[in-house]
Amino acid sequence: MEEMKKQKVLDTAMELFRLKGYSAASMQDIADACGMAKASIYKFFASKEELFTDAFAACHQNLLDQAAEMEREGARLHLSPRERLQRKIEFLFQYTVENHLFMLDFKELPITTNEHFIAAWKHKKRALHVWRRELLIEAYGDRIEPYIWDVVAIFRGIYIEYLGYVQQKVIALPMAELAAFIVDRMDALVDDLLRKSPRPVIDQLNTHFNYLHPSDAEMRQATLQQLIALIGGKIEQLSQPDAIREELGQVSVMLEAACGTEPANPTLIRVLAAYLDGYPELKPYLRQLHYLLGNKL
Repeated sequence: MEEMKKQKVLDTAMELFRLKGYSAASMQDIADACGMAKASIYKFFASKEELFTDAFAACHQNLLDQAAEMEREGARLHLSPRERLQRKIEFLFQYTVENHLFMLDFKELPITTNEHFIAAWKHKKRALHVWRRELLIEAYGDRIEPYIWDVVAIFRGIYIEYLGYVQQKVIALPMAELAAFIVDRMDALVDDLLRKSPRPVIDQLNTHFNYLHPSDAEMRQATLQQLIALIGGKIEQLSQPDAIREELGQVSVMLEAACGTEPANPTLIRVLAAYLDGYPELKPYLRQLHYLLGNKL
């Protein structure tokens, strides 16, 4: 009985938050809508922040649950992987628009500084990130596994951009057709990746870093080492005499050692980088090196 009452409070709060917004929906409003005393609400949720946090988590879990049911329904209907992807993208647009407070607008609320809400927010981001991976693997198969996190990043970017136009009500195209348009673009992207086989940019090591989970010193150092390895590979491809390439390779080894030393020697790093910067083919890599090193220089 108590669990049923708690669920009623949560469901009612979600609806009121959607209708009135976080600030305008008071605990008294929620209690009145539930037909309960305000004090009874606090038996289940210690604060409005806690109630909103639970509503936020429930909203995103509903998204994942409904998407999973759509996948099962698609299998029963013998829909192709492409058709299933299109249906789920359409659903994602519709669900996000209907639940924009919990899906998007919450970022403007003061609750984003609440410790418990931030924990729920991080959990949501991880869950959606993994769900996007599964969504795309189901559509395109294991063949995209080497590029999956790049595909996820590009898909998310495309979706977020078009969602902004959908929210502004400046796209006349029905969401079903917009979803089909996006699937066509994803098909082209996947075909191009598989045909050209480029080196992946995002992998299992760096895919989970974001503004809620910033990179640490260890990861930044690993990225720096990857860049220096790329410089070494580029040196080997230069149209220069063997002696020049060998000398440049030695400089890159020295640069790697200098960048891995704590405390760093900015003067030595600048001298070594300046030497390599004399070759136009290496300039983009040296610009990236300066960016990654930041205040170390």
